Amino acid sequence: MAENHDWKAWLSRAGGIAFGVGTQLAFFVTVYFLFYFLRDGSSLRQGNWFLVDSLLAIQFAVVHSILLLPRVKKAITRTLPNELYGILFAAATCAGLWLIFGYWRHSTATLWSAVGWSKAFVIACFYFSWAALFYSLSFSGFGYQTGCTQWLYWLRRQKLPRRGLVESGPYRWLRHPVYMSFLGLIWFTPRMTADHAMLTAVWTVYIFVGSCLKDLRLEFYLGDTYREYASRVPGFPGISLSPFGKWKEREFIHAIKAASIVSPGPNASITHGSLSRSA
Repeated sequence: MAENHDWKAWLSRAGGIAFGVGTQLAFFVTVYFLFYFLRDGSSLRQGNWFLVDSLLAIQFAVVHSILLLPRVKKAITRTLPNELYGILFAAATCAGLWLIFGYWRHSTATLWSAVGWSKAFVIACFYFSWAALFYSLSFSGFGYQTGCTQWLYWLRRQKLPRRGLVESGPYRWLRHPVYMSFLGLIWFTPRMTADHAMLTAVWTVYIFVGSCLKDLRLEFYLGDTYREYASRVPGFPGISLSPFGKWKEREFIHAIKAASIVSPGPNASITHGSLSRSA
């Protein structure tokens, strides 16, 4: 009986190691392809693009949002160690993006096509957005975004510590610098085709909705500390309207809380900005 238990424990351990290593490799390869997909678009498939591309863009947002729900996390971590949840989230990110890479359809309709200096400017802004993204992640913890940090705690058989509020670097000026950077990735393209415009529209809505939900989670976990921070620091630059600017009115927060959207599980952890958990 003891030997059977040891064998199951060994298999579980080996599976967790393989899952972690494989997901990290897949994540970095996915980021490489994402760079060129967002910059240059896809021309692999054509025809009947709107319905297919809409579903592909939406599935990415929906899966991310579902996995970020505390109740979903609570249900999954009843069987999956809490420290491996970040790896699961990163794997879902990779899977969603590879569905887009593989099945995205190209539209010949073009909204704009920059040339000369304007093209160079747009591409420079695109590169700057990537630099800003990684700069922001360096403060919030890049390893938390890929699931690697949490996985290493599991590998060392250590309990995942609770994270606090990040107020250094770009978080001194914006609550959501990662989301702001990602907006640059989807908007700064030298050639905006109709299919890319649809992706940009869907993901822009997703980013703004996701920022609101992230504010709710952080307010729940940190309480007055986060409320005071949000009253000083806007979510996005140039927007005074709550909830995207500095917090003033809180009625909408209480209304959403009443619907139990942000009810966390016992192993809830704080996330503050993410490429793979951007909402």
